[in-house]
Amino acid sequence: MQLSGISIYIPILFFIVFSGIVAKLMLSLGRIWRPQNQYSEKTSPYECGMEPEGEAWERVVPRYYIYAMLFLAFDVEALFLFVWAIVFDRIGMFAFIEMILFIAILLVGLFYAWAKGALDWRY
Repeated sequence: MQLSGISIYIPILFFIVFSGIVAKLMLSLGRIWRPQNQYSEKTSPYECGMEPEGEAWERVVPRYYIYAMLFLAFDVEALFLFVWAIVFDRIGMFAFIEMILFIAILLVGLFYAWAKGALDWRY
């Protein structure tokens, strides 16, 4: 049986509706079955019994986030290069040129981050 037209989207619609029903059911069951005994230690920010020191809202140095984003970008690049290297003999010269272009764009981004001081760990 071949599906055509709008009928090919019926399974997708079914899974979207089904996942919404399951999510709502799980949240409702969790709300019904959760423990209802709330006391001061349970609702404190830290359940270890120690009082928190300082403010709850502290500034975090954005440098950590920049390092994380750069790590993710170059980690995805390494993964992409690994897959590309496996099929290199079958994809031809066009794919080689595309990969050189991809690496060049990432190097431009690396040099930009380096020039802006995003890689300096000093404060």
